[in-house]
Amino acid sequence: QALASWREQALSVTLTARTETQARRLFSLLEDRSIAAQLDLGVSRAGQADLAQPAAAAPGLPLARAQSPGVTVRVGGLTRGLVAESAGHVFVTEEEIFGKRAHRSAARKQSPRAALEDLRALAPGDFVVHVEHGIGRYLGLENRDVGTGAPVDLLVVEYRGGDKLFVPVYRMNQIQKLSGGETDGGRLDRLGGQTFAKTKAKVKRQVREMADELLSLYAQRAATQRISLPAADAEYLAFEAGFPFEETPDQATAIADVLGDLEQERVMDRLVCGDVGFGKTEVALRAAFRHAMAGNQVALLCPTTLLANQHYHTVRRRFAEYPLKVEMLSRFRNKKAQTQIVSELRAGKLDVVVGTHRLLSKDVHFKRLGLLIVDEEQRFGVAAKERIKQLRKDIDVLTLSATPIPRTLQLALGGLQDLSIIATPPLDRRSVRTTTARYDDALVQSVIERELARGGQVYYVYNRIEGLAERAARIQALLPRARVAIGHGQLSETVLERTMLGFVQGEYDVLVTTAIVESGLDIPRANTLIVDRADLFGLAQLYQLRGRVGRSSERAYCYLLVPPPSRLTDEARMRVDALTRYTELGSGMQIAELDLELRGAGNFLGAEQSGAVASVGFELFCQMLSEATQELRGEQVEQDIDPEISIDIEALLPSDYVSEVGVRLSLYKRLAGAADDAHVTDLAIEIEDRFGSLPRAAQNLMELMRLKARLRRLRVLSCEASARAVTLHLREDTPLDVAKITRLAVERPELYRVTPLGQVVRRATERERSAGGLALAATMLREIAPQ
Repeated sequence: QALASWREQALSVTLTARTETQARRLFSLLEDRSIAAQLDLGVSRAGQADLAQPAAAAPGLPLARAQSPGVTVRVGGLTRGLVAESAGHVFVTEEEIFGKRAHRSAARKQSPRAALEDLRALAPGDFVVHVEHGIGRYLGLENRDVGTGAPVDLLVVEYRGGDKLFVPVYRMNQIQKLSGGETDGGRLDRLGGQTFAKTKAKVKRQVREMADELLSLYAQRAATQRISLPAADAEYLAFEAGFPFEETPDQATAIADVLGDLEQERVMDRLVCGDVGFGKTEVALRAAFRHAMAGNQVALLCPTTLLANQHYHTVRRRFAEYPLKVEMLSRFRNKKAQTQIVSELRAGKLDVVVGTHRLLSKDVHFKRLGLLIVDEEQRFGVAAKERIKQLRKDIDVLTLSATPIPRTLQLALGGLQDLSIIATPPLDRRSVRTTTARYDDALVQSVIERELARGGQVYYVYNRIEGLAERAARIQALLPRARVAIGHGQLSETVLERTMLGFVQGEYDVLVTTAIVESGLDIPRANTLIVDRADLFGLAQLYQLRGRVGRSSERAYCYLLVPPPSRLTDEARMRVDALTRYTELGSGMQIAELDLELRGAGNFLGAEQSGAVASVGFELFCQMLSEATQELRGEQVEQDIDPEISIDIEALLPSDYVSEVGVRLSLYKRLAGAADDAHVTDLAIEIEDRFGSLPRAAQNLMELMRLKARLRRLRVLSCEASARAVTLHLREDTPLDVAKITRLAVERPELYRVTPLGQVVRRATERERSAGGLALAATMLREIAPQ
């Protein structure tokens, strides 16, 4: 109505959005309402600044009169709109249309795979796995000359008997950290021995059996066809525009992945993995809205009544303006209400139902279930998972998890389940400072006092109901003025709900509770967590508990109270150490990987445990699973080449450029695994952005990695490059034209030499010395393998 009024007054209307994505949404909404408009995205940063202060070019002059009235959508930084009738202009911001939004600065995109392959946490003494030589102990990073005249960074790995392997940084893709390794030397392989080859052969047989079973199960789902959902309409655009935050880059990608799945005829089976509070729920809400508005029923399955209650209120709030009926089925509903809800589900009168295990009961039937959303799958038991498996055969399934269970993670990384990772933290989120300590009254008292002094609240978690009241009484004695409440699963629904609601509303200072709060409470004021006997909790459970705090811009603290080291098992110590080590935002995938190695891969279809992952390491296991899956699908598996390279110039990241060894290791590994020039260039831009202009040695390293990527594609086994000559050793299946190279050797014998079978090619420099081995190698490849 306002637009129509302004246009009647012949005013030019400009709608401004902070991002291009939101500008396109605005434009689409106008189009769907048949409002003529133009989309202008050609605004530079300087142009945005002009737009933020819509004034004439010269200070003090009036705003220029609009030339032609109309509606334009642009990207701009206006904080509020204005109406300048005398100048014929109206400016309206997106906040004035959709409400206030929180904004974030652009974050650098991290590869999901890089999150798993990161070596930043690698420390001397840790176990590592080399893809050819097996399990060894990492000793450190050394810089030495290996006979080429130029120093090289080498990763040193010790094997059984004290033998050492020196791995050049350009082959770092062959190394992975063995997170779940034992602390003695009994697991070390012998360098050059057959032990690891036999282990790999055994694991390969196990992996093939797993892949065979999995493929038959997932082939049923892949063959199931359904009517794809229609493309997003104006109602959906308005719904997503009502999200009160800007989507993080990873969140936007996950949403696009899910919406793309819904518009296929193949049923969706996607895992969205992201830390607590990173925006997984909004991804699920977008999918739920699309299904519900298309006439299908949606079920959102939660592991606890607390989480179900939180999701229920979130869904109702977001769906309030639309003709969708939302209900909750859990023990927070009385028997009469539950019977009514079950009846309405069967009759198709309910569009969205949020519930706990109660949704999996035999008396619950859906008339037109289209989407099942499973939140925190790792919290469900075996029986519940079997029921979920029955439900998911011919409907869309979206699984949300911060630390996916090993089986689910393997499915996703093995290519049998689609995976989206949300690793970008929310606006202003800070990591949780994690400390391990022995129990001490003075420590507990000071920790709680400090939190209460800054107006916060405290979780005190102990996972034994019989000792909970005793601990609450001790805290009350230590802090007489503190308001202490107790919460656990054996309380009545009414009492538990009243207690939790009271804590949410700030009526209590300290909540002494069991792990029932592991998921479901979102309380920004609660920023200190104390876990009593943390050694008795699982790794994923500890990680989830820590996610209860740090949900605001305030610094949060987590204290893991454990017995003396002599009373801790090796595995318990490793779990607690891991939580102390992985404190960065977005560490859920690393936690899940370590959990997988500690607990074993397991039988994908049952509860049996397997040592396959622990035997070869997580990355190699996933690679073997992927290859086995490809083979069983009848696809050709091409064994990768990792060429040996010897050059005569310094190519590395200098220690005075990237000072932290762990960061250098991480960057080396990512560069060594780069698939092509573009990937190397992207990494080079990222490194320059983080550490400044590349020094000469680092520039050489980028050229070396580009050379390596080309040599891999050409199936070159090794390359020795110096200022005088370059020698290539070719594999039999090289795509190079050996006949062409032979002709070059005949036409230019002073430069080229080729062995009779064409497996070794040598090119000399045309002068006394060339600019260096890298430059000569690049020249040679241009001549024998023009791009």
